[in-house]
Amino acid sequence: MSAVNYSEKIPNNVNLANDRTLQRALEHWQPHFLQWWHEMGPTDFERADVYLRTAVSVDAQGWATYGAVHMPDYRWGIFLADAVPDRKIGFGDRMGEPAWQQVPGEYRSTLRRLLVTQGDTEPASVEQQRLLGHSCPSLYDLRNLFQVNVEEGRHLWAMVYLLHAYFGRDGREEAEELLARHSGDADKPRILTTFNEPILDWLSFYCFTYFTDRDGKYQLKSLAESAFDPLSRTCRFMLTEEAHHMFVGETGIGRVVKRTLEAMKELGTGDPARLREHGAVDLATLQKYLNFWCSSSLDLFGSEISSNSAANFANGLKGRPDEDQYEDHVLRGASMKVATPEGEQEVPVLNALNEVMRESYLKDCEIGLKRWNRTIERAGHEFRLSLPSARFRRAIGAWAGQPVDPLGKLLPEEEYSRRLHEWIPSQQDRDYVKSLMRRVAEPGKMASWIAPPERGINNLPLEYEYVRLS
Repeated sequence: MSAVNYSEKIPNNVNLANDRTLQRALEHWQPHFLQWWHEMGPTDFERADVYLRTAVSVDAQGWATYGAVHMPDYRWGIFLADAVPDRKIGFGDRMGEPAWQQVPGEYRSTLRRLLVTQGDTEPASVEQQRLLGHSCPSLYDLRNLFQVNVEEGRHLWAMVYLLHAYFGRDGREEAEELLARHSGDADKPRILTTFNEPILDWLSFYCFTYFTDRDGKYQLKSLAESAFDPLSRTCRFMLTEEAHHMFVGETGIGRVVKRTLEAMKELGTGDPARLREHGAVDLATLQKYLNFWCSSSLDLFGSEISSNSAANFANGLKGRPDEDQYEDHVLRGASMKVATPEGEQEVPVLNALNEVMRESYLKDCEIGLKRWNRTIERAGHEFRLSLPSARFRRAIGAWAGQPVDPLGKLLPEEEYSRRLHEWIPSQQDRDYVKSLMRRVAEPGKMASWIAPPERGINNLPLEYEYVRLS
């Protein structure tokens, strides 16, 4: 099952040719997807030769081969991780029962909603990033952007396959709607607010891939635990690609930090005004971007106290990331304390699973912060980057609309409103960062505001022409 059949119109490892009805339905959807890519993807680069990786199988040895491709010719398809023989449900009230190969009728609506919400994020990020190619800091970065884009397109295919294969007419209609909504559209926006935020500069892109794609990792890990086995297998393979997206974010921010420290050494000062005159991203501005994208991504986990998360866990639809690391997989009777503006509340763990996942996510986010701060410390500077409090700038849950600063302190409304742009990018900050965004398209060259990466892609030199522009 691991090999991908590239002789088919739609590459797949699910024996699509044996289900002619499903194959025809997906072949009907395929030109709609390509039209969406042409209209809403990185359309000005359709004739560029891009050094991309493509899966030839879903095992560790064959999931990535490299070669120059025109992005519209990329072989998007349907790849599921190999089945686990006799897989059992690993959590919830049905723990130990056989995993489902079909959708139980009583969970049909909820599972469809979970698939649609996940699926909606994939094309949304392509739409958010569609103009970044015009201001790339290097061909290395341009190629990484396009790799992220085509993989988000394939992740859309993953959810669309499940909708078509297991949800009948409702699923087919939802698949069409995934192409009808657009990021930031006033009439038909994307489902989740973060995926309607504009990404107009590469600092936002690096923060998005660090924070928001990391949320994607946690959502996929949760769905990979699902009792619905085709969903589990789909998400397990998607996670292999999601890791690269977070790598782009972490190394991108790390390279910005490195170049800023070089500029501070050249100038003999960390003064933001001097650094801006020098064409660098001062660390205070970077902190504002981290605050913005981290707080926006925290909302993606949902409310701190949620009956939906409890039901999804109890029914086996959505587990915790890495469920096997826990001792209690049923959670009946377990409780935990959750902070609210009214004080700590003791709530059932089942109802606080969003908060459990958010706390794990923040610990994961700290890993990159520690690396960046070690670099700053080794350069002899006291400044430290930090994550904002999980209460800061929230739009969902107990802390929604609360005037809380990045340290988690409640402030008077007037003070919060007055000081908000001390903590997130002001229009002046965004304008400055955007002024740095001038395209560098000569092989091996880098924009002046970012350091080169430590190594090239697939053991190639940095001077390699990763994107050959037409």
